Amino acid sequence: MAGIIIKNDRRQGSSGKSPISGNAGCPAVLEDKERKEEDTEQEVQMEGKPASPSVTGALHVEGTKLCGKNGEPVQLRGISTHGMAWFPDYINSDCFAQLHNEWKVNVMRLAMYTAESGGYCTDGDKEYLKGLIRDGVRYATEQDMYVIIDWHILSDNNPNIHLEEAKAFFAEISSEYVDADNVLYEICNEPNGGTEWSDIKSYAKEVIPVIRANDQEAVIIVGTPNWSQFVDQAAADPITGYENLMYTLHFYAATHKEDLRSKMAAAVEGGLPIFVTEYGICDASGNGSIDIEQANQWVNLMDQYEISYVAWNLSNKEESSAMLLSSCNKTSGFLAEDLSEAGKWLYQMLTEEQGENGGSQTENEDVLEPKESRADSNDGQVLACGDIEVSMYLKNSWEEEGKAVRQYELTVRNTSKQECTSWAADIPFEENIALTDGWNADYSVQGQTVHITSKEYNGTLPAGGEAGDIGFIVKMGD
Repeated sequence: MAGIIIKNDRRQGSSGKSPISGNAGCPAVLEDKERKEEDTEQEVQMEGKPASPSVTGALHVEGTKLCGKNGEPVQLRGISTHGMAWFPDYINSDCFAQLHNEWKVNVMRLAMYTAESGGYCTDGDKEYLKGLIRDGVRYATEQDMYVIIDWHILSDNNPNIHLEEAKAFFAEISSEYVDADNVLYEICNEPNGGTEWSDIKSYAKEVIPVIRANDQEAVIIVGTPNWSQFVDQAAADPITGYENLMYTLHFYAATHKEDLRSKMAAAVEGGLPIFVTEYGICDASGNGSIDIEQANQWVNLMDQYEISYVAWNLSNKEESSAMLLSSCNKTSGFLAEDLSEAGKWLYQMLTEEQGENGGSQTENEDVLEPKESRADSNDGQVLACGDIEVSMYLKNSWEEEGKAVRQYELTVRNTSKQECTSWAADIPFEENIALTDGWNADYSVQGQTVHITSKEYNGTLPAGGEAGDIGFIVKMGD
């Protein structure tokens, strides 16, 4: 990429004076390598570190937001175990440490199946499974992470089937973590098989008081009908009488697309606090094709609404949703060659989103060395043209049909004391490109340049205002 050219149009002030001169159409191509690196470093510092119990403290819900102790919005991003009865070895200190320190994970989800083989309510060893829960909470706490204790109903499609077992389990477990700042409770994973919202609501009203008898403030997450997709039903009839409740939405990107994203957005806009406690970038079977483009659109929307999200799953099961290849027998110390396609995407998304770079990791073979394309420091730029500033960075990259694909994101800021009525940016590349997607702006390609113009709804920027969540995807040429 050669640089960015920014154009803007300013509205006349109330005094009737002409718009600020010398700004419209001026080039702002940054060619100085040192300045690029300095701007990128500043952008990284502004991004900040992921939320953690030691900093943000015990969480609570305000409106639709998960918030920290001082009322600041908090976004948790992490990984779920697979069924602990089947893959217990990943619950270990070294694994949790790597996921926190290298993957920038700040929440782990402990998935305890209730009805399948080895399930807590069927033929599973209850004390052994509770021991794994305690181990997982301890390892997450040692790494300054939040942790979700997940009552993972699935084949027992209606949570009321094992209501009494659930009440006994949560009574015991919540009594142990009443003083913990980092424990959240997910009381029914994926109600399905025709289970109605009224059934789930009835169940929740039985289980929530059990937890509240021990812990008045812990965040409790409630599943929704149809494998936790019908959040609209919960939004129309939410549970009342209790605070710090959230509602579950699950998606698998190759199956669940714009319709479910619209349903999620409408529920949030309607006031429902949503937590995506499970998602995958493959289809809903957990073992089908991967759709990275749809996955990226989901991440963009969840980030826009500051919704927390947890990826499925930490295992080497031979399925496309597993983070590790089936040939990987490690339970920590994962390298790039150990990761599945989904695992590589997840690592890249979590780390690049936080503004991290490879650093000296390539010198240590015990540390994950990503072998996929990553953003260079030169790809993160903060460029100014007069009083308009554009920050742009490479959010993700992957390969399709042997060609590199890049996803860029931009934020446009008006740093002046006057209102801007429209803006445009030209992004020249050094090779042929094909535009495959773009959002929150109008896009066209001329030769090797992507031309971006503002939408009607985000063209007007007040003094000091900004437009964000602008981005596009290009496929590189030969």
